[in-house]
Parts: sequence; structure tokens; C-alpha cells
Amino acid sequence: MMVDQIQRRSLAGNIAIAFFAISFILITIAFATPNWLDSDYRTIGAKLDHLGLWTHCFRSPVDPYDFRDPRYVVNCRWIYEPFTTRYDQIRYFLVPSFMVATQSFFTLCFISVLVSAIVTLSHFWCCSPNMKQSFLLTQMNAYILLGGGLCGGIAVIVFASLAIKSGWMPGPPGFLGWSFALACVGVIACLVASVLFWTDWTVQRRSRGRLMWPQARFELERPRA
Repeated sequence: MMVDQIQRRSLAGNIAIAFFAISFILITIAFATPNWLDSDYRTIGAKLDHLGLWTHCFRSPVDPYDFRDPRYVVNCRWIYEPFTTRYDQIRYFLVPSFMVATQSFFTLCFISVLVSAIVTLSHFWCCSPNMKQSFLLTQMNAYILLGGGLCGGIAVIVFASLAIKSGWMPGPPGFLGWSFALACVGVIACLVASVLFWTDWTVQRRSRGRLMWPQARFELERPRA
């Protein structure tokens, strides 16, 4: 009975895997899609269409400080694209310091869920629930997702507080887009998964302790030949 109990993943562990799957999907989509900030659809002739962490989509000039030789950028381009002439000269405007911070912290969050995916797959393929490595991998998942969730939380807070302020992009400030919403939900799911993995690790450790104690007592009390 006790052996069967330790060989089964706890309810917290099963729910943790579900929350992790949700966070992995949402964070990956948010990381790759260009709708963190959308223009106000009510504005006629808006200069910004939408932007993401790595892609900007414009309809008109993007450098308001160059009056003698305005640089026009239309359609969508990767921020670090090397092929568009003089695009690198306006990168200071496209990627201010808060965008660099958002990119950096959310990249750490994305890397964390990738590493956690590898750990979770290793858990399924290489370890049975009653092996010592299983407890170690569950604990690792809890720590990795906690770090990733905190980094993602910093990223979305920084972006939400500074991206919609006037004066950064030409024209009126836009709206936070659906990619940003997915990032927020993914970060929350990541933190919830971290707590649930830690709960699962605690439950399994206690179950293992209850199983090992009778065995150790039997070894001590067994009469010697």
C-alpha cells in the first residue's frame, strides 16, 4: 500500500504538469509574436501598427528627431535586421533601455521554461516516481520555474508601466496587445506550476520517509544469527 502510494505522482504534481504545459505554450507564443503593443485603431494615419519583443511594424517615419533627412520604414522588420539601409541608425529609438530590460528578462523566462521542459521529459522517460532522481528533478523544476516566473514578471511589469507612455513612439500611445496578455497569463501559470512542483516534492519526500522508516526499524530489530 505504501509502495503504491509513493509510486504515484501526487495530485499537486499532476496539476503542476498541466500548469507548466499552459505556461510553456503561452510564453513561447508571446516570445515569438509581434503584438505586445498595438496602435489605437481609432487613430487615423497611425504611424505604429504593432510591435513585439523582436519585431516592429510601422506605416510611416519612425525617427522624429531627424527633420533634414527623414527615414521611412514601412511593413514589419526584425529589430536587428542587417539588410535594410540605415535601419541600424534608428535602433536607438526603436529599442530604448526599458525594451532591452523587457527583452532580457523575458528571454530568461523563455529559457527557463525550455530547460524545465527538458527536465520534465527526463522525469517521464528516465525516472520512475520512487527513484531518488525523481525527487531531485521535481525540486529542480520548482526552482527553475520560480526563477523563470520572477524574470517574466519583471519583464511584463516593466513593459506595462513604460510602453504605453506618450513620447516613446510617434503618435498617441497604443494599447497592450494580445501577445502581452498571453505573456502575463503564462508567467502566472509558471509561478503556479513552481509552487505545485514544490508541493509535489514535499508530499513525495514525506511519503518516502514514511516508507523508509518501517524498513529501517525492521533492520534494527531483526535478530542476528
